[in-house]
Amino acid sequence: MFANIPTVLTPLRVRLLLVLAVLLAVLAPTAPGAVAAGKPETGTARPGAEVVAVTRVADRQVDLSVRSTALGGRTVDVRLLTPDGWDPNDRRHRQHWPTLWLLHGCCGDYTSWTSMTDVAETDSLRDVLVVMPEAGWNGWYSDWWNHGQGGDPAWETFHTKELRHLLERDWGAGSNRVVAGLSMGGQGALLYAARHPGMFKATAAFSGSAHPLLNEESIDRIMGFFAGQDNDPLRVWGDPVAQRRIWQAHDPFHLAKRLRSIPVYLSCGDGTTGPLDPPGATSALEADFNRQNHALAAELERVGARHVTTNFYGPGTHGWAYWERELHASLPMLLGALGVGD
Repeated sequence: MFANIPTVLTPLRVRLLLVLAVLLAVLAPTAPGAVAAGKPETGTARPGAEVVAVTRVADRQVDLSVRSTALGGRTVDVRLLTPDGWDPNDRRHRQHWPTLWLLHGCCGDYTSWTSMTDVAETDSLRDVLVVMPEAGWNGWYSDWWNHGQGGDPAWETFHTKELRHLLERDWGAGSNRVVAGLSMGGQGALLYAARHPGMFKATAAFSGSAHPLLNEESIDRIMGFFAGQDNDPLRVWGDPVAQRRIWQAHDPFHLAKRLRSIPVYLSCGDGTTGPLDPPGATSALEADFNRQNHALAAELERVGARHVTTNFYGPGTHGWAYWERELHASLPMLLGALGVGD
């Protein structure tokens, strides 16, 4: 484009070129993000998290592939179950929707809730944005200690800071939020509500790891999960004795005071054969979590929590049939906290 500029520039031409350069710098757009059909603008790359791909997987179901600084630059997926009328492309009239975060358990992933339950067909969620984030096979909704070095993975930072800001900036999520989860995700739901006061208006845990420091059996069991996939179990929270403060900071029982002011829903079976199990099924894991949930419920009562609902339903193992049922049972409380009619 500069082929016709003379090789010898007069002072007048120099001044004109300088003016032209300034005008171009002022008027040129600042690297807008590409706009594709069905996608909102993602903007320029920002520290934290950015959406690098969008996939519509079913009616009202959209998967976001998110690259995260907290996860060492890795890309993970987040599934959104979108409300009726959701349109993040409409920047002038974009609505910010009440949001339910649904957290998966150990050995599952961001697709677990839609593949294993009827959440996508639940009519009472058609006015809510449901966020189902990836949390790692055994991420435990924590920023890992990593022998004092921190860093990747930092699941808590990814979810509560990076992803939250991303969804609220570009994808129609509002600041009116509740959180629920199962097993590992039940612990995550309690932790996030307790460790981030004001972020969630209610929390529900189904067969959650509610007090991993309850006793040696509970500690050994969660350490076994930490060691999954050949992982060094001390990377997560460290040693339960030497790093006791870190363990307590991730144990809902020890955070009970921080849950006093919001509605809390706890449910669990006792690990024996229940009505939704095949004959003879038992679960030592569910029995352990049942004891942990009873301990947390008693601690919540002791510290003066006034909005605790428990459903310790007796016979029942660690399985999806119960968690689907308990999601439906807890929705009136969760949606009530959001101000959404059931």
